[in-house]
Amino acid sequence: MKDIKSRLFASDARLSDLVTAHPSLLSLLARLNIPLGFGDRSIADVCEASGVDTAFFLLICNVYTFNGYVPSTAVLLGTDMSGLVPYLEKSHRYYVDKRLPHIEKHIDAIAHQLSKPLLGQAFIRFFDQYRREVEEHFRHEEQEVFPHIGRLMAGERDRSYRIGDFLQSHSDIEGKLGDLLNIVFKYLPPQVDDDNVLDVVYDILRLSEDLKKHTFIEEKIMVPLVGHLENAILK
Repeated sequence: MKDIKSRLFASDARLSDLVTAHPSLLSLLARLNIPLGFGDRSIADVCEASGVDTAFFLLICNVYTFNGYVPSTAVLLGTDMSGLVPYLEKSHRYYVDKRLPHIEKHIDAIAHQLSKPLLGQAFIRFFDQYRREVEEHFRHEEQEVFPHIGRLMAGERDRSYRIGDFLQSHSDIEGKLGDLLNIVFKYLPPQVDDDNVLDVVYDILRLSEDLKKHTFIEEKIMVPLVGHLENAILK
């Protein structure tokens, strides 16, 4: 943990250097309402101009970049976490509106190249079922979990939901992406266009890694934070 702490990002670093060194963070900027065109400005300056809490921005970037970094309770309570739910909601929209349709486009192209139509239909059905499960997963969070968090953050004594229920029912939405990869690796014949196959493999791996971080943020940041709020407000 000491080594991780020595490498965590600081507010006086240039945002352009951060994104250049860690390109995967580029996809987070839109979810955090930070537009491109920040030049050589520091993280703190860009966050202030974009109306984003700098400590919250750094927390998210650190979690996405450094495996094993779990912010302490003191860090969570000392950070303005009002941007957490909007960030998670925008992440949902990013997955559903951008990443999944991109994968679906490649899967459709691959399925239509297969000489066995039943295999292509099964490939499409598997992905369609996965997409529906992801949408239902997000719908539950947006209708049940996030409103509960909002009420707690507003100081309301909301007893309609407890964050412990979330952990008990939190499903593994990134795990089935591994099953999708296995279908690609094991069952697609060699005559399928390599570009589409490589693109869909890359997209699945990218989405899987992003979803793992998303789940980590929900379980290791959102849950402890909400648990503290519940204990403080509902006791």
